[in-house]
Amino acid sequence: MIQTDILIIGAGPVGLFTVFEAGLLKLKSHLIDALPQPGGQCSEIYPKKPIYDIPGFPEVLAGDLVNNLMEQIKPFQPGFTLGERAETIEKQEDGTFVVTTNKGTKHHAPVLVIAGGLGSFEPRKPPIANITDFEDKGLAYFIRDPEIYRDKKVVISGGGDSALDWSIYLSDIAAEVSLVHRRKEFRGALDSVEKVAELVKEGKISLLTETEVTGLNGEEKLSSIEITRKNKEKEQLEVDAFIPLFGLSPKLGPIANWGLEIEKNAIKVNNALDYSTNIPGIFAIGDVNTYPGKLKLILCGFHEAAIMAQYAYNIIHPGKRYVMKYTTVNGIDGFDGQKKEAKKTVAVSI
Repeated sequence: MIQTDILIIGAGPVGLFTVFEAGLLKLKSHLIDALPQPGGQCSEIYPKKPIYDIPGFPEVLAGDLVNNLMEQIKPFQPGFTLGERAETIEKQEDGTFVVTTNKGTKHHAPVLVIAGGLGSFEPRKPPIANITDFEDKGLAYFIRDPEIYRDKKVVISGGGDSALDWSIYLSDIAAEVSLVHRRKEFRGALDSVEKVAELVKEGKISLLTETEVTGLNGEEKLSSIEITRKNKEKEQLEVDAFIPLFGLSPKLGPIANWGLEIEKNAIKVNNALDYSTNIPGIFAIGDVNTYPGKLKLILCGFHEAAIMAQYAYNIIHPGKRYVMKYTTVNGIDGFDGQKKEAKKTVAVSI
């Protein structure tokens, strides 16, 4: 059985940053994730997608953010159980928890932190009769490697941030980029909408609004698509790739059966204090939780991790006082003395 101080379910950015905050408190962390590598959606779905709202980074690729977080937590030597899903939870008589994965791996900890993002998820697919026939044969629901589309004819369908951002990104890579949306208005960020409009004027993106992709054609792989306009007029477009980006359908999976208070497919937490759930010793942070005023942003999850770790310390070391010290003064001490940095003092001239 794997023993740890804090057991983190979900190895996305927020789960990884939790390791850092726990490490500053000399707490050992172990992470469970159903994906085969750390990083969550940032690694699995859009590693090459730029993120603009991480403090200190005007722009950072999702995959690079994950790499930076992995480097940041190295001194604390976290454990990982990857490619396994947290399946069941058993509360022990002493208040600790045993979590067992779908492959039978058991983990024991006094504190459980759910940082599972959207939980388990699957792409929302457009209602095209033969869509499954072309999956991985020219049709993809995620963009993992943009280079696959270099010098190709690409059609992207959708009206949100992902559709806009990837249309912009691929306009410098693909031979042709067409963006298809069934409405005139987009749901994405205004800056992205304006950038797409600019690229349309430059001839780098073909924009088809009030239009839907209604058919897929090809023998061994996708070769063309059928689009239908608002006036029911149909047209065939030659394509090498079709990427429908309609978001994800989130599911909490087994977590939904753990007795936690759930609201609209998210876990209710006490945001006035510590992001605890209705079960003492279990916390939920990041996109998986909900509370009044909740914003589903990575940076908000980072904040929640920092607050939560302070209260987790009190559970693990009841009655033991901890004085928070700034890393600029105290440096970073690795867990069990690993990779210690010398303590720094700050001289102030007046």
